[in-house]
Amino acid sequence: MPLQVRLRRFGAAVACAAVAAAVPHVHAAVRPPKLDYTMTTLPNGMNVVLLEDHSTPIVHLQIWYHVGSKNEKPGRTGFAHLFEHMMFKGSKNVEPEGHPSYISSVGGQSNAYTTEDATVFWETVPSQYLPLVLWLEADRMASLRIEEKTFKTEREVVKEERRMRVENQPYGRLQEIIADKAFTVHPYKHPVIGSMKDLEAASIEDVRSFFQTYYVPNNATAVLVGDFDAREALALVSQYLGRVPKSDKPVPRDIPKEPAQTKERRLTLEESWPLPAVVVAHHITYDGNPDSYPLHIASKILSDGQSSRIYRTLVYEKGIALAAFGGGNIIEDPNLFFAVAIVQPGHTPEEAATALIAELDRLRNEPVTPAELQQAKNQFARDYILGRETNQSKADQLGHAVVIHNDTKTADGEFEIFQDITQADVQRVAKTYFTAENRLVLTIFPKGSGPASGGGR
Repeated sequence: MPLQVRLRRFGAAVACAAVAAAVPHVHAAVRPPKLDYTMTTLPNGMNVVLLEDHSTPIVHLQIWYHVGSKNEKPGRTGFAHLFEHMMFKGSKNVEPEGHPSYISSVGGQSNAYTTEDATVFWETVPSQYLPLVLWLEADRMASLRIEEKTFKTEREVVKEERRMRVENQPYGRLQEIIADKAFTVHPYKHPVIGSMKDLEAASIEDVRSFFQTYYVPNNATAVLVGDFDAREALALVSQYLGRVPKSDKPVPRDIPKEPAQTKERRLTLEESWPLPAVVVAHHITYDGNPDSYPLHIASKILSDGQSSRIYRTLVYEKGIALAAFGGGNIIEDPNLFFAVAIVQPGHTPEEAATALIAELDRLRNEPVTPAELQQAKNQFARDYILGRETNQSKADQLGHAVVIHNDTKTADGEFEIFQDITQADVQRVAKTYFTAENRLVLTIFPKGSGPASGGGR
């Protein structure tokens, strides 16, 4: 999750964690009903997931393209996010910005988002307008306009977005600094939004090639949730999206594998920030691996809100940090668990690093308490239930299962896995991943206050 989003959600997470902490002896929630979906694959290779929900007369459509920033090549970063913008700039039958105008004119909503692993476009409309949104998605998949003038305009929009969200925010570059220093060859090394240099160097030919490679039916999943008859909806999906020609080339998946880290690395650098920041990061496994589930629990115990171990120890008890946070970035390929402390004036980065490492070592050396484990399970049950309240959140769960896990059954199958996790499971994964040889300690000083030797690898 991007740091800015993490900070925006911080207050809500604190409130929820406080509620969970107040009732540590409450047993985990009863399992919510399973999602009654159907799934098929069209002749052109597109996956289609349908889930009827007749509670309100609306439908929600998501188109997942299995392409994110990790599919970009060095020197050509930011293309996946750029296409999140380009897909709204007109197609053969729709004028620029016509797509969202059509949706809003019928009382609907639409948007998109890009991650390291996928790009998702969505619409929510009254159910009678299902044919409209299917036609709109099929039209831009089959005949997107990629024109020089529009491309250059959107490139400037993305550059300005980067300035606002990253470069002009205090600690805005923190997450991309962590990734850049932690990874050597895997494209998780570069940020989803891309770099200014790469965005400026991109050509219209590069952009067209990217679209033709990844924005194809055999790299897409359509998820439809809402007020429809599944057989009729599948016929409509086939009528519109099923007519888009399949790519005659396989979608490339040549992602470099990050080599295992074999010794601790300590780095220092400087940024124009008001206070030092200290990061302790460890490489961890991928989403869906059996170890990923105890790591989720460990992440909640260590860093979910103000009742978590890291915040409580560094901010409340020792006063070393003005703020402390972190978590496991558990996504499609192996990524990172990182803990961050913003150092309180009067304390040193060395104190913060020692305290962060001590909390991770404590998880390795001592079992978590039964109350901590139950609280984390309660927090997961809360997240699980809240994540299935709307048509959109149900589609999110199904799309993630198909695209990231390549297994729709995980949309329902993870609840019991989390509830069955033991203290020994949490300690086992901490011993596996939170080791000294797998550790990166990164100290970021305010400009001009770092050690004379400077930063670097």
